[in-house]
Amino acid sequence: MVRTSRIEGFYKLSMEDRLKIVKDFGGLTDEEALALIGFQGLDPSIPDKMVENAIGSFALPLGIAVNFAVNGRDYLVPMAIEEPSVVAAASNAAKMARERGGFFTSSTSPVMIGQVQIVGIKDPSRVKHLILEEKQKVLDLANKQDPMLIKLGGGARDIEVRVIDTPRGPNVIVHLLVDVRDAMGANAVNTMAEAVAPLLEGISGGRVHLRILSNLATHRLARARAVWSKESIGGEEVVDGVIDAYHFADSDPFRCATHNKGIMNGIDSVIIATGNDWRAIEAGAHSYAARTGSYKPLTTFEKTPEGDLVGTIELPMAVGLVGGATKVHPTAKACIKLLGVKGAQELGEIAAAVGLAQNFAALRALATDGIQKGHMTLHARNIVASVGCPPELVDEVCRIIVAEKKIRMDRAQEVVEELTRKKK
Repeated sequence: MVRTSRIEGFYKLSMEDRLKIVKDFGGLTDEEALALIGFQGLDPSIPDKMVENAIGSFALPLGIAVNFAVNGRDYLVPMAIEEPSVVAAASNAAKMARERGGFFTSSTSPVMIGQVQIVGIKDPSRVKHLILEEKQKVLDLANKQDPMLIKLGGGARDIEVRVIDTPRGPNVIVHLLVDVRDAMGANAVNTMAEAVAPLLEGISGGRVHLRILSNLATHRLARARAVWSKESIGGEEVVDGVIDAYHFADSDPFRCATHNKGIMNGIDSVIIATGNDWRAIEAGAHSYAARTGSYKPLTTFEKTPEGDLVGTIELPMAVGLVGGATKVHPTAKACIKLLGVKGAQELGEIAAAVGLAQNFAALRALATDGIQKGHMTLHARNIVASVGCPPELVDEVCRIIVAEKKIRMDRAQEVVEELTRKKK
C-alpha cells in the first residue's frame, strides 16, 4: 500500500474510520490505536509516576492533520488541542502546499546551552579570557558526567563566555554548549553545569550562583519553507494580502503577539501530542522572536518572481525522543510511532512545518473572508454541545445559529428547544 497523507474527505469520516486509516498508515498495534483514543484516560499508575500529588489525568482532543509532505515524505501529524479549526486549517494549508512539493526543512545540530552565572567579579574581561584559556579543562570535566551521551556521539562541544551588567555589578556568564542528540537535554545539561561550577570558581576567583539550562536554544534551530501557488490560494490579490498581513506583524508588536500565537497553535499541539515540553518551546520561540530587542514574527512571507507566495519559519526547537513523557505516556508513544520519525531533529522540523502551515492559513483567512468564518463554524459545534443538544439535532442547530450569526449559548439553547417542540 502506498503511504500518502493526501486523504480526501478525511474530516467527513466517522472517528472509527479515521482511526483505522491512522492505524494502517502508522503500522500501529491494537493497543497503540486504543492509546490514541484515550477516552478512558491513563492507567492510574502512570500519572502517579509522572507528577507529584497525582489524582488522575486530563484529556485533550487529539486530531490528525492530513496532507503533509515534508522533504518528499508524507506524514499524518497528531495534534493535541482544544481550539476549533486549528487541525483543519493546518491540513488545508498542507494540501495547497503540495502543488509545489510541500514543505522543505532543515535544522542545526541538537546543541543546548547550559548557563553558569559567576558573581563577585571586579575585572570581568580578564576573567572571561582566563576561562576561555581553560576551555578544554571545562569541556573534559563536563563530558565525564555522561558517558552514555558521549557514546551516542553527543557531549559538551564548546563554551562561550559573556559579560553582562546588572544592578549588583558585572556577571560573567559561561555558556556550556552541549550536543544532546535525541534528548531534550535539560537533565544532562544541568548535571554538566553543576559539575563544572567549582572549576569555574577556581579559575575566576568569583562565586558561582545559578547553574541551569537556557530555553533560548539559539544553537538548536528548526527551519521550514513552502511555496503556495497564487492559483491555489485565490490569486495575486490573496498573495499580496498575506504579505501585507505579515508586514503588519513585522511592524507592530500588538499584532505580532497574535501572529506568533497562531504559529504556536500548530507547534504546541504537535509538541503536546508527542509528550514534549511545550512550555520550553513557547519560551524559546518568544524569546527568539525578541532576540534583536524588538518582538518580531517567527515567519516571513514574500512573493517569488513568478508571483507565488513563499513562506519561511525559523525558531528554537528543543524536542526529544528519549526520556520524559515521550517514553512513559502511551498516547505520546503511539503518536511518535505514527509520525515514524527517526530522530529529534526530524520531529522538530515537522513541528516547524506545522507552525508555518498554521500561520499561512490564519493570514490567508484574515486576508480573504476574515478569521471568523471558518473558526466560528467549528466553534458553533462546541457551543451546541455545551447546551446538551441531542446528537441528532447538532448539525441542524449549528446550521441555524451560524446562518443567523448568533453563535451564543442562549440562542443555541432556544433553537434546541424550538426544534425539540416541533419534533414532538
